[in-house]
Amino acid sequence: MVKKISSRERLSAALACQKTDYVPCSFMIFFGLRDRCKDYFEFVDRQLEMGLDARVDISDLLVKFHPDVHVREWKETIPNEPHPLLCKEYHTPAGVLRTEVWQTEDWPYGDHVPFMDDYLAVRTRKYLVTRPEDLPALRYLLAEPGLSVIEEYRQRAEVAKQFARSRDILLCGGGCNFERVDVPEVGHECACVGIDALMWFCGAEAPLIWAFEQPEFLGELINIVALWNRRRMEITLDAGVDLLIKRAWYEGTEFWSPALYRRFIAPILVEDANLVHQAGAKFGYIITSGMMDLVDDLLKIKPDAIIGIDPVQGKGTELNAVQQKINSRLCLWGGTNGCLTMETGTKEQVKAEVEKAIDILGRNNGFILSPVDNVREMNPQIEENVRTFIETWKSLRSKP
Repeated sequence: MVKKISSRERLSAALACQKTDYVPCSFMIFFGLRDRCKDYFEFVDRQLEMGLDARVDISDLLVKFHPDVHVREWKETIPNEPHPLLCKEYHTPAGVLRTEVWQTEDWPYGDHVPFMDDYLAVRTRKYLVTRPEDLPALRYLLAEPGLSVIEEYRQRAEVAKQFARSRDILLCGGGCNFERVDVPEVGHECACVGIDALMWFCGAEAPLIWAFEQPEFLGELINIVALWNRRRMEITLDAGVDLLIKRAWYEGTEFWSPALYRRFIAPILVEDANLVHQAGAKFGYIITSGMMDLVDDLLKIKPDAIIGIDPVQGKGTELNAVQQKINSRLCLWGGTNGCLTMETGTKEQVKAEVEKAIDILGRNNGFILSPVDNVREMNPQIEENVRTFIETWKSLRSKP
């Protein structure tokens, strides 16, 4: 029998693949509840009231360009095209970077084009970085955080840290709690980032072509992003976080072959993991699909947790195969699906999925239950599914 422990201790033990009093449950993302709360701290308290192992995510450092960067934006109407074209230029001492994005009906930013956001990935006509000559200008956009940015972050981090400690829950950095939506320049998608940034700057196809035709160019681009991100990681770790989360939705084998992953991505991830561990924190890696062919690499790199084990929409995430391959050597976070099961499924489907996740992934140490990635809304059906999810988890979480 394991004595009852705090939520922070429970999640920390799971991240270390150690025995806990019961299987913890911490939602990766929970917009449906978040949007009903007056602020982020109420959102955390509401999760605690549900019995969840809530955590506090410090919203990321602001992104500020070099002071010599000047931005110009405008909208054009293109004959015979169904959508207006939003144009944006970044004028830097090293040249001009230009991007063009179709303003589709679901575009959430009005006439503005953010610097980083998933909405850019499939709506961009002209990407920001298309050739080696663009890299010097990109360095001006990925500028070193200034003293004002660092101080502003430290103040927010201290408030978040005190709140987390008052409730004895986990303090996380690198992710984004989406509290800072009042900063329009960046969009919602920054946080601790690697290859995902290439999706916003270059699109999905070009970097894969460059890997074969211009590997030196691709390597330099990846290194520019990595060094910029690592400096931000250092500041986050200095705040005393328990867990640093890096997003890697676009680093799986649905985009990159294992050989390209080992050449371009794994070396960056090794340095990131070492930095986090040297600071005494845990390192979480969000990869929700295309992970199985990379497991041997991840076991060598040793992030503490693979976040986003999705048995429905993920590719190569069959639970038995994942459990047998990992076998308590890395923490697995997820186990159920958010979009299809939690948002559109029946109570019976939700119950069955939770039961299966706990039965398979919970049989060893190192498992945190969560829908993957997000529960985005809260209508009566979804509310009932969330209740079923939590009730089923509570009835099974202490199962030997």
